[in-house]
Amino acid sequence: MNEHAELKTVPDLKLPRYLGTWYEIARLPMHHEPENCTDVSAQYSLLDNGNVQVHNRCRLDGQVEEAVGEACVVDNDSARLEVSFLPKGLRWIPFTKGDYWVIQVAPDYSVALVGSPDRKFLWLLARTPALDAVVQEHYLAQARQQGFDLTGLIQTPHTGRPTA
Repeated sequence: MNEHAELKTVPDLKLPRYLGTWYEIARLPMHHEPENCTDVSAQYSLLDNGNVQVHNRCRLDGQVEEAVGEACVVDNDSARLEVSFLPKGLRWIPFTKGDYWVIQVAPDYSVALVGSPDRKFLWLLARTPALDAVVQEHYLAQARQQGFDLTGLIQTPHTGRPTA
């Protein structure tokens, strides 16, 4: 049984405005992104099939690491996406997609808070590698209100050597 209310997402996310480059400001720990990753960025672009290509990059031990995946809109709600990083020929396999739900976005699409409905994953993203502390705390407060435990939150270092 789910102990949380349904995760509230952006009611009318304009996906074309959301596309482009985002920098990870903070995240909850996850097994597929080592804690010592720096300069984390994501590039979102529209594919011919209407899905979104997700091109993640980070710097790990001085080297740029990349992962390319594909996200699709769930239930005609552009704020609720499922993403897979499996090789293209294997993306049809059930239960291999992760939830990527846009919880909040700034009116000018400069900051976004993204999470999963089980509250295990959370990302604070911005269009620039740095984010004002007051703005950051506003978005993290929204995450707490929706039931995210931010105890293990990782602040993503940006070294000035961008990957995007």
